[in-house]
Amino acid sequence: MKIALIGATGFVGAEVLKEALDRKHKVVAIARNTDKIQIKDDLLTTESVDVKNVDELTRAVSGSDVVVSTFNPGWTNPNIYDDFLEGSKAIQEAVKKSGVKRFIVVGGAGSLYLDENTRVIDDPNFPAAIKPGALAASEYLDILRKEEDLDWTYFSPAISMAPGKPQERKNKYRTGLEHPVFDQQGNSDLSVQDTAVVLVDEAENAAHIRQRFTAAY
Repeated sequence: MKIALIGATGFVGAEVLKEALDRKHKVVAIARNTDKIQIKDDLLTTESVDVKNVDELTRAVSGSDVVVSTFNPGWTNPNIYDDFLEGSKAIQEAVKKSGVKRFIVVGGAGSLYLDENTRVIDDPNFPAAIKPGALAASEYLDILRKEEDLDWTYFSPAISMAPGKPQERKNKYRTGLEHPVFDQQGNSDLSVQDTAVVLVDEAENAAHIRQRFTAAY
């Protein structure tokens, strides 16, 4: 399989890159600055592209079997709300123009439902610092649900999946659709390594076509 990976130098993208190459898939690693990629592999090609440049991005992803977007303009970016939506829409347009049908997007956990009407992001204790980005990711899910030409999948990570904490690969996970997956202790967590396992599994198996899904231990 040939995977076009957008955001290949990011927290999630870098792990997806390793996982895909370990499984012997061809990968086109796309980022604003691919000089950060230190991996050398005959299956790997790199493309330095700004995702807002639709024509360049179309060229970069063309010929792939699946596009996996881990795009995130940065949680500390003061303009994350606008940049996330603008970048996500540009990526979607580029994928459609390229003729690639299979499109996997890594969004946020904030749009998952705790009950019939309450999303994670609606909790008054939701961290204010990441709320603009979470709102943008939630709004983009609404946009993607209306997409009729692509075989899209939107992945919401586990609620506690984040940098700055111990990470290990357990090579196991459970999936859900619109609601978070919790363990017996009430935690929704998954390491970034196992998040990469989930995403490459989805690329291989296409188990959630035109669906949002999530995963945790």
